[in-house]
Amino acid sequence: MSEIMDSSKERMEKALVSLQSNLNSLRAGRANPSMLDRIIVDYYGAQTPLPQMATISAPEPRMLTVQPWDQSAMGSIEKAIQASNLGINPTNDGKMIRLVIPQLTQERREELCKSVQKEGENAKVAVRNIRRGSMQDLKALEKNHEITEDDLKSEEKDLQKITDDYIKKIDEKIKNKEKEITTI
Repeated sequence: MSEIMDSSKERMEKALVSLQSNLNSLRAGRANPSMLDRIIVDYYGAQTPLPQMATISAPEPRMLTVQPWDQSAMGSIEKAIQASNLGINPTNDGKMIRLVIPQLTQERREELCKSVQKEGENAKVAVRNIRRGSMQDLKALEKNHEITEDDLKSEEKDLQKITDDYIKKIDEKIKNKEKEITTI
């Protein structure tokens, strides 16, 4: 019984971590090295994540620098950044690539807020699906007479409380990201 609860908590936590990762990759007008985490570079025929082949830093609030460990990969990295949907043009000075993050327009901010809402809703759906699956597992235990009806009600109540806590955490993350996006 507690295995079901532990498993549910663990899976809900993964949904929360996934949401945070997705929100970090959204460009909010401020330079954040994690914006480049999902960029994959064709490095000598192998698809390599950018953070595994370069140092990425944010020396200024609206600038990122990418310094490859292998200078010959500079062109591939530049192409991968241009091909990504970040909407940022890289500037290559031979030693490092600079990315200046442009100021967001009001229209773009609204689009980003919608994306944040969508990501949040996806995370909530994932949490609710986890709850539903766990409820089914609990009902199966009760049906097989492994737990009593009272235990079932108690566990369902606990599971609902855990679910509500995670939904609240998701709402908090959404609110914080929207605040970050709308702050000029």
